[in-house]
This record gives sequence, C-alpha cells and structure tokens, in this order.
Amino acid sequence: MLIRIIYTLLLAIASPILLFGLYKSKPNKPKFGPRWKEHFGITPKLNATERPIWIHAVSVGESIAAIPLIKALKKQNPAQPILITTTTSTGAEQIAKLGDLVEHRYMPIDFSFAVKGFLKATKPKQMLIIETELWPNTLNAVHKANIPINVVNARLSEKSCNNYAKVQPLFNLLHPCLDNVLCQTESDAERFERLGVEKHKLFVTGSIKFDIQISEEVKQKGKALRSELGLARPVWIAASTHKGEDEQVLEAHKKILESHPNALLILVPRHPERFEDVFELCQKLGFEGARRTSQTEVTESTQVYLGDTMGEMLILLGSADICFMGGSLIGNKVGGHNVLEPAALGIPVITGPSYYNFTGIVHLLVQHSLCEVAEGTEDICHKVCQHFSADQAPQQQKSERSKFLSNYTNIADKVSKLILEQKP
Repeated sequence: MLIRIIYTLLLAIASPILLFGLYKSKPNKPKFGPRWKEHFGITPKLNATERPIWIHAVSVGESIAAIPLIKALKKQNPAQPILITTTTSTGAEQIAKLGDLVEHRYMPIDFSFAVKGFLKATKPKQMLIIETELWPNTLNAVHKANIPINVVNARLSEKSCNNYAKVQPLFNLLHPCLDNVLCQTESDAERFERLGVEKHKLFVTGSIKFDIQISEEVKQKGKALRSELGLARPVWIAASTHKGEDEQVLEAHKKILESHPNALLILVPRHPERFEDVFELCQKLGFEGARRTSQTEVTESTQVYLGDTMGEMLILLGSADICFMGGSLIGNKVGGHNVLEPAALGIPVITGPSYYNFTGIVHLLVQHSLCEVAEGTEDICHKVCQHFSADQAPQQQKSERSKFLSNYTNIADKVSKLILEQKP
C-alpha cells in the first residue's frame, strides 16, 4: 500500500510533463479536442447493452497489432461488443478505420479516481492489454472490480526484465492482479516467471502480429504506386524511421546511387510530426525529393519519395523491392519495429542491430533467409545493392516468402478462444 501511495505521488508530480507531451500540438498529429476529459475518467457511456471486452492498445503499433484479435473475437461472437482504448490520438486514428466494429475511448491516466470513473461508464467484463502496458493503479482498480485481466501478445525483453527487477516491490503489486499472460515466446514467459508471475498464469501462444491479412485491394494499390514510381528502376523503402536514423539512411542512399543512379528511396518516418523536418533534411542534403501528400509526379530524377501519410504503410511497402525496418539503428532506445509486414508481402527485409523487441521474430526470419541484420550504413548499402543486382525471379521469391508466413497464421483465433472461454 505504501509503495502504491509513493508511486501515485510521483505520478502526480510527473503528470503535468506527461500531459504536456501528450497534448502538445505537432504537425500532422490529430488533436484530442474536447475528448481530453476522457483521460481523467470523464468517459461517455457505450452504445451497447451487453458488457464489452475491453482492449487497451496504447498507440499506433499496439492498435495495429490488436486488429487481428478484434476480428477473431468478432468472428467467433459477432454480437460481442468490443471497447478499445488508446492513450494517443494517433492510435485513435488507426482504430477509427475499423468503423462500427469497435467503440473507442481514451485510456484514463493511472489515477484511481480516473480509472474508477472509466469503469463505471463502460462496465467491461474483461480487460485485454496488448503487449506489456502495466499500470499499478489501473490494474489494482480493475482487479478489485472482479474484472479478469489478460496480457495478450506479451513480450518482455531482457532489458525490460532487468528494469522491472530494479523496482521489484512495485512489480510485486502488478502481477497478482493478472489472470493470464499470453506470451509471444518461451523466452518471454521465462522472464515473466523470473519476476514472480506464477507459472499457471503463463501461456505461450505466439505473436498475433503473424496474423497479417493483406487484402487484394491493398496489394493492387501497391502495384499501382509502383507503376507511378517506375517499374524499371530499383526501389527500396526505409520504414518507421526515428530521429537519428534518417541521416544514416540517406547516407546509405547516397552510396547506393553511385552504383544504381536511378534508385529511389521511399522514406517513411515513424511519427507524423517529423514529416516536415525529414523532407527539409532531404533537401538540405541535396536530394531531389517528392512527397506523397503533394501528389506531384515522380520522375526519373526523383531520388527520395517521402511517405508522409498515415495508414498507408502496406501500400508503400508493396511498391518496394526491399525494406529496411527502422527503430533499429539508434542504440537501445527503440528496439526495432515489426518486420513481419514486409515479409508478409514477400519483400526481403533488413533490420539494424537493435531489434530486441522483436528478437524471436527476427531470428526466425533470419533462419529462413527472409531477413538480414545490417550493422550500419555501409552494411545497409551493401545489402540493398546485393538485392538490386541479384539475378532472381521477384514474383517467385515473393510467393515463397509469403507462403512461409502462412505456417504461423490463426494465432489470433487461438488467443480469442482462450479469452472467450474465460468467465468474468
């Protein structure tokens, strides 16, 4: 109890800074508008008579990961209402694309009064947390309300495990509230057990991120974009890049242009508020660039194409010959991003050396020659050029890569069955 009081006091001190970062206006970032009150538990009631399953997906990545699970739950029980919460407005923007399939609310801040207000308004019968977003007061309030809590697609890197171990007394408040932890890998489960989670609560289900359903419409849009960019020229994409990576990617592209003068780089920053800065960086470094939002014609002289839209990553990936996945070149700050999306499209993938959030997935793809690890700029340049110069049948290669991932589908169906079998 004392530990939770100390935690709450520290949160109260830090919350103005956290809220400033959350609400600060940035280019291309959706605004919260009057819905900011939901962060304080002033939550509109749901348009449902039955109690919903509540899924929390903090931001964009978790929201995208939740989509296969949402569809699997609806497939097994179409009448089941689903409530999904995000903390960020960019996450909310992703969920809005699901239309009437779910209802969206913003996640209350981790104060007991806010969480209790949220629970009173929404009356969920279960809480599903995507990956590992564990908040002490939230878990305590939900657990006290006799609402089962499942962590889905749970992952725990060695780094995160060590960080939790440093505040073990705080983690000891968290794990008794959890009913089940559905882990991506055996290693994740072992780390949770090491921190004190009881073994009977741990299940290894695999990653629902493998359940990537790419529609024929998206594939056709990818092909159409490639026609606009140039069918005969080599095209690579740097996806979900962070500050500090764009310079390295553009340096690699400069070297690639020496051997492949007509090569095109599709550059897609992870955060929309950085679109303007990244385009200015391209111009500053002397690249001839074009922006997707400007809809200007891409010519043979265009060297960088900025993917400055949201929700079109699969289309942009589908137009490229090879993908470099960002979040993996800036030390231990990010830990990589989802390499499965390009792999599902049959596109070879390169990641930088820091991919600890996707260790199991990267190792599996590397083992089956679907992914390569590059140590830095020179290595990225070398590997991209190798693919550009390789004498191969691209369509056959794409088919073989996509076929491999079909062995790992239906994970969301298995997870949803476990969830629906659990009685509130």
